[in-house]
Amino acid sequence: MKVIILGAGQVGASVAEGLVSEENDITVVDSDRARLMQLQDKLDLRTVAGNAATPSVLSEAGAADADLVIAVTQSDQTNLVACKLAQSVYNVPTRIARLRSQDFLSDPSLLAPDKFAVDHAICPEMVISEYIQRLIEFPEALQVMQFAGGRVFLVAVRAYDGGLLVGKPIRDMREHLPPGMDARIAAIYRDEQAIQPEGETLIRAGDEVFVLAAAEDIRPVLRELRRMMTAVRRIMIGGAGNIGLRVAAALESRYEIKLIENRPERAELAATQLDNTLVLAGDTTDEALLEQENIDDMDLFLALTNDDENNIMSASLAKRMGCKRVVAIVNRRAYAEMIQGGPIDIAISPAQVSIGHLLAHVRRGDVVAVHSLRRGAAEALEIVAHGDAQSSQVVGRRIDRIPFPEGVTVAALVRNFEQIEVLRVRDDGTVERRAGHVVIAHGETVIESGDHVIVFCLSKKLVRKVEALFQVSVGFF
Repeated sequence: MKVIILGAGQVGASVAEGLVSEENDITVVDSDRARLMQLQDKLDLRTVAGNAATPSVLSEAGAADADLVIAVTQSDQTNLVACKLAQSVYNVPTRIARLRSQDFLSDPSLLAPDKFAVDHAICPEMVISEYIQRLIEFPEALQVMQFAGGRVFLVAVRAYDGGLLVGKPIRDMREHLPPGMDARIAAIYRDEQAIQPEGETLIRAGDEVFVLAAAEDIRPVLRELRRMMTAVRRIMIGGAGNIGLRVAAALESRYEIKLIENRPERAELAATQLDNTLVLAGDTTDEALLEQENIDDMDLFLALTNDDENNIMSASLAKRMGCKRVVAIVNRRAYAEMIQGGPIDIAISPAQVSIGHLLAHVRRGDVVAVHSLRRGAAEALEIVAHGDAQSSQVVGRRIDRIPFPEGVTVAALVRNFEQIEVLRVRDDGTVERRAGHVVIAHGETVIESGDHVIVFCLSKKLVRKVEALFQVSVGFF
């Protein structure tokens, strides 16, 4: 696939790295020549220096025969104009834009083919905010991912000494679960090494375990692996930027929130937009301020500024002063890998969190969701099976008879996804619904056409092979 990426920032560079490794023809456009040179020294791709919203630059980048344009510059206007040019002048089949402004995100008609011609819009700040909210719901988790519209959860946790499954083979897990409940351990990482789980694989204390289960079963399953942490009630947020403000607004009705911002004008803006949040003008690395605001009484500290060093320092300080759990946004991957698990419980790489939403539109086949795992080393896919036993290599076959490469685990299926089941009507009048039936995958499970299949790949290099298996023969359509 010939792909043009507009913007060589954190998101653009991460997308380029992910796609280059899969043998795509990549061209990156940016006005910063030094940034392009750094990217070209590291990756096998082509670069073009210039304004991405001009026809001459797009032409030089090869838009005339491109399959996909991904516009992820820092400017919404540049991204929108580039997508419109890609459609109207060069007839590029698929166009993706990064957008921050709610004006465009809240009105899809503005992105229609006769207007800005954006096929798929992504907002990394929104994606990261939702990801942080899921981490708060599962305070013991290292990563939380959802599939099939939240029907299935994949949660990474650290197995602890004393957990019911620690020191026991994986096949024993079903014996500890209540009747009718099932789950799947999709992967285990031990001392940074990936282990493909088998029935006889022993779980050890300290293992990073990826557990998958239906949404209604995930918490009981996690209790088998580790001690549950106290539910979060009090949160302190460092930084009232786009992400910090979004997170505070989403959480303030359910949690006790304190928000610290060192820019007076931004702190004032946050105070006017938030109803139940205490907004403080100050520095998150100010030990006296943290002590005064009772950091030792906080369940969670979120360092969400745009400055990596500030986030690392403030989160480390909050932890040292008694905060139970600290999470920091860290843009530089090397920093994130170095600090997580030390004084900082979780280091979030914004580019790695948001890249999945882009990759879902790039993957071959009917890929619904992609989650980048282990800082980009692995991936989990939600891919829809199509065809029949004659046209497909997976439909109508038992999982243990499908030639999946080593390192690939089919973890679950969501069957009859379009069927909505009403579970109950809540006291407030809202209706709780559930889509589809979750089938935890085992060797004898047969994949049916229309199943949403959740696949864990220990290495990104395996993704193309998985996609090839799910492709149907040409005559099917």
